[in-house]
Amino acid sequence: MFDLASIRAIDFHTHAEEPCGCHSDDGYDDLQSAMAKYFGAPWQHPPTIAQTAAHYRAQNIAAVIFPVDAERETGFRRYRNEEVAELAAQNADVLIPFASIDPAKGRLGAREARTLVRDHGVQGFKFHPTMQGFFPNDRMAYPLYEAIAETGKPALFHTGQTGVGAGMRGGNGMRLKYSNPMYIDDVAVDFSDMPIILAHPSFPWQEEALSVATHKPNVYIDLSGWSPKYFPPILVRYANTILKHKMLFGSDWPMIAPEKWLDAFDKADFRDEVRPLILKDNAARLLRLV
Repeated sequence: MFDLASIRAIDFHTHAEEPCGCHSDDGYDDLQSAMAKYFGAPWQHPPTIAQTAAHYRAQNIAAVIFPVDAERETGFRRYRNEEVAELAAQNADVLIPFASIDPAKGRLGAREARTLVRDHGVQGFKFHPTMQGFFPNDRMAYPLYEAIAETGKPALFHTGQTGVGAGMRGGNGMRLKYSNPMYIDDVAVDFSDMPIILAHPSFPWQEEALSVATHKPNVYIDLSGWSPKYFPPILVRYANTILKHKMLFGSDWPMIAPEKWLDAFDKADFRDEVRPLILKDNAARLLRLV
């Protein structure tokens, strides 16, 4: 485990990619290349977990890292949760492993979730409704949510528009409707003790996300996927006031580098007393590090 006092921030949103970023047999490289173009990312191949750890170590930042299990909907093989957890454990001075399980796996997925927490040190779970092709309040997902709730670990949901498939023919099959944060309101009611994070400024449903986070005590927002210079004023206003204890720094690495996000954050209109809450304190409490 990293030294909480010595790090300058906790990035709540980074992606794990398979070694060398090569997926020549299933077309995943085409998807990654389109995403890199959308975000203006500088790399030719996404970084490995070891390279991610080295980057964050150099920046003195800890990071939540996860894969996305979207095999059923996309046909792209998943990065095994056990391997991600093992590599994160090898870099535990900066990395915090989350897992991803397609909720369509039902009780099998629920069993996997319990095992990942018990035996592999997984600290939370990532969902991407658009990539995984499901509405978050679909009862199909409830056996998995029940298992996660039992562990006490948080569930992080992509919300809003996505760079996945952006600019590709038909959006590469990605349907934006699944990621409206209002569907997660049902989950927050039915699993009221499970911490839930709404990932990203939720364009075009920003006010819905703020409403859910304001109304439900167990719902938080991570600010990843956008440069803070593009944040809508209402998001900054809520972050500075009634949601100041529920906002989390996130970059969306490797599409956005944490230092680039932090540089824009320094110039954005956030109150001085709120900045440490967003950068580290809120995440530390949510992850039960304090």
